[in-house]
Amino acid sequence: MSGARAVVFGYHDVGVRCLQALLSARVEVPLVVTVADDPLENRWFASVAEVARGYGIEVIVPERPEATCLVERLATLAPDFLFSFYYRALLPADVLGCARRGAFNMHGSLLPKYRGRAPVNWAIVNGERETGATLHEMVARADAGDIVDQMAVPILADDDAREVYAKVTVAAEIVLVRSLPGLLAGTAPRRAQPIVAGQYFGRRRPEDGRIDWNWPAERIHNLVRAVAPPFPGAFTEIDHQRVWIHRTRVESSRRDATGTPRLYGCDGVCYAACGQGTLRILAAADQRGPLDLAHLARQWEARPQRLA
Repeated sequence: MSGARAVVFGYHDVGVRCLQALLSARVEVPLVVTVADDPLENRWFASVAEVARGYGIEVIVPERPEATCLVERLATLAPDFLFSFYYRALLPADVLGCARRGAFNMHGSLLPKYRGRAPVNWAIVNGERETGATLHEMVARADAGDIVDQMAVPILADDDAREVYAKVTVAAEIVLVRSLPGLLAGTAPRRAQPIVAGQYFGRRRPEDGRIDWNWPAERIHNLVRAVAPPFPGAFTEIDHQRVWIHRTRVESSRRDATGTPRLYGCDGVCYAACGQGTLRILAAADQRGPLDLAHLARQWEARPQRLA
């Protein structure tokens, strides 16, 4: 037995795997705090609440993490540690102060890069070739405390956000498992985190998925894979109808001489000529469901679609 007691604030796959890592290390977890699922969100990840209840752990879903009743409950439990694993709110100082031996967060990036919301999606949008998971001490400022440990994972050229999330989840589990002995013994290292200007990112909205076809092909490709399902998706308008582009590939060998963004077909394949470069369209859908790209390729071969 570790003899340590921790309260977990958690959500998402990272929350599930890190909660299970604590339990595997014989850390007592008397309480899990989570958030209600958003009815407008496609929940494609595991439920921290369901997993915690399966272990017989009490689960609460407070409206706000600063609620007086939550602080009183934490004071009664007197946890050694607080852990935040993809919890969707910043924990206030009076909550952090309830942890006798420290409060720690697992963040889905290589801090100090990509502090804030949706770090995996932002990293892909910006064309990064790696990201990772960082365990750090929680302070009043978001994702700004001393770093305990971190692990990098690659972002391949055609990885989408769900694939990168899976890698980050594994990295988070590894980082926590290898850091726990030091945390429990009080010997875990700390490394001051420099706050880098321009590295705080906010929440992404569905409207942020609108494609500007005047962008270079690689930039559009990065947007498509950053917001591909189960996220809201990158979209455009074709014949006055909204169409979601779900999967693309940069075709570096194809050159477009017209300089005009357009959709066209060739040999049964759909292509998008962008502001610079060409994309092959591998999956798309409209409000009725997936599109038949072979059929569209025949149409667009005869009548290419100009893009705004």
